[in-house]
Amino acid sequence: MPETEFSATGVRIERWARSLTRAGQVIVKDGRLALLTSYGREIDSAPVRAVSAGRPWFAGAGAAVARLNGTRYRLTMGQRNHGPDKAGPAHRFLETLRSAGGRMT
Repeated sequence: MPETEFSATGVRIERWARSLTRAGQVIVKDGRLALLTSYGREIDSAPVRAVSAGRPWFAGAGAAVARLNGTRYRLTMGQRNHGPDKAGPAHRFLETLRSAGGRMT
């Protein structure tokens, strides 16, 4: 069975009140979720099974919340996409985590 993979660029990654990057990357590969800065430096990573994620009630359709290693991150995807499928990357991210065994909140 092939590994589930997901990759998104141009992601705003926030640790609640603090913006860590406005053009980061979210990668799900080989059973791990990695959050990277725009320069490719790792912000945080964890096995997918240890990650919990969901869609926040307080944010737009293109946002997701993920908890890695006890730290909550707000991920805003598709902020440069002004088309009708603005929630697409966030939805695909959550579906990828769900199919890889992550917990949904």
